[in-house]
Amino acid sequence: MTQLDAYERKILRELQRDASQTTAQIAERVGLSASPCWRRIDRLERDGFIKRRVAIVDREKVGLNAHVFAQVKLNAHGRANLDEFAAKIREYPEVLDCYVLMGSVDFMIRVVAEDIKAYERFFFEKLSQLPGIQEITSTVALSEIKATTALPF
Repeated sequence: MTQLDAYERKILRELQRDASQTTAQIAERVGLSASPCWRRIDRLERDGFIKRRVAIVDREKVGLNAHVFAQVKLNAHGRANLDEFAAKIREYPEVLDCYVLMGSVDFMIRVVAEDIKAYERFFFEKLSQLPGIQEITSTVALSEIKATTALPF
């Protein structure tokens, strides 16, 4: 793993805060001139520290008002076919995140939908139809206290 120096850490923090900044703006904020700052950003992208640059869209403004966390437990057959489950979950645009867990459930899935009725359709028509599912527990988020994509380093 490549070590990050203090400038690179500052650059990454600035990009996490606002990736639309120009290289000159970032350079000024971190205390570098534009050329060395650009070279460091380029290296961070090439080395995979920066996966991609995206816009963070307000889900409610685009009509996705239901935010649901689903815990999925697979039966023995399902556990033997984790790759099949994972491949199918990746196809669903409603699923924003999916994590394999250690413990009493196998997966935690974060899902968005227009409303609870839309989530219900997703649940019955897609999620619960996946092979190997033993149990699904859905929890609806009422409000958001904190949401960030910025890593603390």
